[in-house]
Amino acid sequence: MKIVLVAEEAAGIQALRTISATSHRLHTVLTSTWACEETGRGVTVASVARDLGVPTLPAALVSDPGFAGVLSRYEVDVLLNVHSLRLIDAAVLAAPRVGCFNLHPGPLPSYAGMNVPSWAVYHGEASHAVTLHWMSPTVDAGAIAHSARFPLTEDDTGLSVSAACVRWGIPLIGRLLAGLAADPVDIPAVEQDLSMRRYFHRQVPHEGWIPWRAPARRVLGLVRACDFGPWLSPWGRPRARRGDTEIEICRARATGEPTSSPPGTVAACDGVEARIAAGDEWVLVRRLRVDGAAVAPNEVLTLGDVLNTPLTPAFV
Repeated sequence: MKIVLVAEEAAGIQALRTISATSHRLHTVLTSTWACEETGRGVTVASVARDLGVPTLPAALVSDPGFAGVLSRYEVDVLLNVHSLRLIDAAVLAAPRVGCFNLHPGPLPSYAGMNVPSWAVYHGEASHAVTLHWMSPTVDAGAIAHSARFPLTEDDTGLSVSAACVRWGIPLIGRLLAGLAADPVDIPAVEQDLSMRRYFHRQVPHEGWIPWRAPARRVLGLVRACDFGPWLSPWGRPRARRGDTEIEICRARATGEPTSSPPGTVAACDGVEARIAAGDEWVLVRRLRVDGAAVAPNEVLTLGDVLNTPLTPAFV
């Protein structure tokens, strides 16, 4: 089979290497780093493709209907999308002879859209999944080829769940490649129940402000969902205010101890962590940042402070 790969990040690199180890022909790789001109970024999808002798093109081409003619001219069988957020034109989706597939980091149809590992953490899900599906003009709505579900814990973060999606997702690509080699007609295509569909856009719960009036599980869920350390989080860092000072909260943990104090009240504070009231119990926060710099809790908080949050919509 002749395959075109559209890929980014570590998942894209693993997919690229997985395909190259099979008898399939990797015709082209489309990626944002296609020119290999950047420096200091380490290994990229483009650099791995170059080492394997595979041509690269800019990922933006998938949004150009004219690219469909290129796929048809070269008789491409499959387009595989792995962690690329480019919207693929409908004509491009229709061009490969077998079809187009996307590795989505969430269970479908209940977690379609953007940043769903973080949404799963925020919602306190007990499990999550990664889904390999046929692509259709409606994003994340195509029939499911393969999926894998895995458990979540109260220690999971946006980063750890994203990494788990890659770890569980690459074997799904392996299953697809094996199916393509055996008989593409037998690749599963289970239609989604779109009445169960939830689509998440780029918005962040509470616009990234800590919802102190909410239960502690929501406060901690937002902090962990935003945690991609040491890399940048797609949701940024959750925030609170003490007067005019905006404080970013990087880590927090539960105490299990109920409180009747006003939400946001600081009951204790030292150089390591601060004890702050959520809507139902105390939480301990640590690793704070102000104006981009790390600060100890007692440098910006004092006993009796009440942290406030601007009035914002509460996404559920």
